[in-house]
Amino acid sequence: MYKLLLCWRYLRTRYIALVCIVSVMLGVATMIVVNSVMAGFTHEMQARMNGMLGDLILESRSMDGVPDAPSHLEKIREVAGDAIAGMSPTVHVPALMYIEINGQLITHQATLVGIDERTYSSVSQFGNYLQHPSNREQLVFELRDDGYDVYDHQVPDRSLLKPRKQMEHAGWVYRRHKAALKKHRQQQNPAPLQVADPPRRGGSTNQQNPFGNTASADGEQEGRDFDPATETHHGIVLGIGTCSYRGDDGMDHFIALPGDDVRVSFPKASLPPEAISDFYTVVDFYESKMSEYDGSFMFVPLRDLQKSRGMIDPETGIGKFTSIQIKLQPDADAEAVRDALRDVFPAQLYVVSTWRDKQGPLLAAVQMETAVLNVLLFMIIAVAGFGILAIFTMIVVEKTRDIGILKSLGASGYGVMGIFLSYGLALGIVGAGVGLALGLTFERYINEIADLLGRITGQPVFDPSVYYFYKIPTIVDPFTVTWICVGAVAIAVLASVLPARRAARLHPVKALRYE
Repeated sequence: MYKLLLCWRYLRTRYIALVCIVSVMLGVATMIVVNSVMAGFTHEMQARMNGMLGDLILESRSMDGVPDAPSHLEKIREVAGDAIAGMSPTVHVPALMYIEINGQLITHQATLVGIDERTYSSVSQFGNYLQHPSNREQLVFELRDDGYDVYDHQVPDRSLLKPRKQMEHAGWVYRRHKAALKKHRQQQNPAPLQVADPPRRGGSTNQQNPFGNTASADGEQEGRDFDPATETHHGIVLGIGTCSYRGDDGMDHFIALPGDDVRVSFPKASLPPEAISDFYTVVDFYESKMSEYDGSFMFVPLRDLQKSRGMIDPETGIGKFTSIQIKLQPDADAEAVRDALRDVFPAQLYVVSTWRDKQGPLLAAVQMETAVLNVLLFMIIAVAGFGILAIFTMIVVEKTRDIGILKSLGASGYGVMGIFLSYGLALGIVGAGVGLALGLTFERYINEIADLLGRITGQPVFDPSVYYFYKIPTIVDPFTVTWICVGAVAIAVLASVLPARRAARLHPVKALRYE
């Protein structure tokens, strides 16, 4: 009983112990906040990665593709059974996109992806990232009249964002206005008649300017002129990063809008390799908030891309594919299904991987960063431990007489040692408890605190236009919080071991000799 009484007295009267408590408190609170923010960012990043990729991807090692997608889909369903939630075949091919601006060409390298608009949304969150509300319900590769989002629809608070004013009249309104303006300029300044070879689908074109002849391939085959005021080419959905940039004013500036025409060159699935150039009309943008995807992918109808590349069997009418995106049920084991598919599909021809396998290096880098941060932040608590060691050593020296009296009255060495160990345990529990409350409170109101600091400093602490999140994402993991608190208490107790042993080994006669 005397141990608890002395421990409680030291805790109330020794104000220097507050230094230890504050050190432990700050260390625990900081680690809780940092881990919750890192967990939130990691979760958002993984959700966006998985949103653009299926849970499993069956890929062909050949860029020319594999025939008979229906039989492959049936085989996958036989192997995985009820674990399958959805499947969609796709075609991926490297391509070059040309955008003409005031007579100047901008060339952009990207991956052209042919998708089935009926099934692709069932294996990914692609539809949620589109900028036209109707396309988010059901993607149609056709140009809409208007109604494209001026603000980022993924951010509920528009006051945090700057409007994309160029999107106000995107669609048919913009296309007709652009066609009328071009026609007016041609009437004002008629160009001299020039005879030039028209661009041919599936053949080489004007290498200096792919837009040298703006007639569509379909129009040429039918022997008529193409009227951009009333007609469009094949539809294409561009990543917002492929045709926009963020200016110094923090606003998005577009070099192409829904309603503009772009030209895309890609290889044909044949030997020898042959370049194909097709016109496409931009019908929408997608924005997944992942620059890796937003700046490097273009989506077109699967059937159109298969026809252009010669990937359709003329006898059966079945097209080839280069990958199959697979969505699994929430409770399915992705790695087990992956391994089962690998046993069925030969590795010489196919690659089966999960979305985590595809993004392994990036996920490993994030985990490494989190681990390093935890080590560095845990040093704060370690510093608090050295503070407890120094303070306890000073207390032992100061209380030598009191320790001698206790031992002369019959207190054992373990009893004296228990006093200081209990004192260290109490400091750790109080510091960890206050740090836990402070950290959880800070995490709960972190966005309000960030807004307050932004108003005080005049600079946004967390700018959604930079980080692409409308608020700071946080996730509190109970297991992580538990080991942080337990670790802090353990350090406080371990730091008190050496002073406690020194006090326990004091001889009562020597302790009272000079008193």
